[in-house]
Amino acid sequence: MTTVYLNGQLLPLEAANISVMDRGFLFGDGIYEVIPVFGGRCFRLDEHLDRLDYSLRETRIPQPHTRAQWLDIFSGLIDALQREQAAPDQMIYLQITRGPAPLREHRFPADMKPTVFAFSKALPPPNQQLPPAIACITCEDIRWSRCDIKSISLLANVLMTQDAMDAGGREAILIRDDQVLEGASSNVFIVLDGVLHTAPKDHRILAGITRDLIVDLCAEHGEKIRQQTVAAADLQRASEIWITSSTREMLPVTMLNGAPVGNGEIGPVFARLWQWYLGFRQRMNSPVA
Repeated sequence: MTTVYLNGQLLPLEAANISVMDRGFLFGDGIYEVIPVFGGRCFRLDEHLDRLDYSLRETRIPQPHTRAQWLDIFSGLIDALQREQAAPDQMIYLQITRGPAPLREHRFPADMKPTVFAFSKALPPPNQQLPPAIACITCEDIRWSRCDIKSISLLANVLMTQDAMDAGGREAILIRDDQVLEGASSNVFIVLDGVLHTAPKDHRILAGITRDLIVDLCAEHGEKIRQQTVAAADLQRASEIWITSSTREMLPVTMLNGAPVGNGEIGPVFARLWQWYLGFRQRMNSPVA
């Protein structure tokens, strides 16, 4: 990744600079979006832009571009990276802050102009077989109460992720009021008594785009799913646990807090959904007649 977008320009990464008075730098006052690109096409672009609109609206940051303009920006980044390293699968990172202000003060300054920054980086191709299993830990959820906003204020997520890494895991599964919500940077799916569960979309979790696709695939193929939280104690009797995110797609969890999940192997529900997910990706990348 050597080319980035900043405030209307594609330019070399080393030439991209923002003001030290930018409120994203001083307050974490901004939002972000992560959009996978598979085969040169943005994955569920409308859904990602809908979520972007929501985060901007909830933080009262003005929308800086139309959807057509966003597509032009993303296409420029995708093409630039493709020229640099032939990367058909990519990840676009987009960040919008409230912008620079003359003073550091908590209230919204007048006449703010958002700072818009984006880049794309290569993603590895998907594993056509089952993806590798991971280990996770559980953590008490220490985040704020508006997790539905994709905020750049991610210190709590960073700390919990590092706790998981220090324990030999890849992700922290978050518990609040004795309920399983999501991961530090993922959504969580749990199979109990043969039925798939995932937390409902409300202010406690981020509405994951891949999460919503899994729900849609369950409806399409007749897989029963309950969008409701499960108790933390139920994790011990779960036959399957897995996580989803835009860049990690789907990953099975076979170890939790040092103990095996179910029989310690990737389960049949995950295996079915993985094949349906790959089928969706293949359809998405098929040429349009």
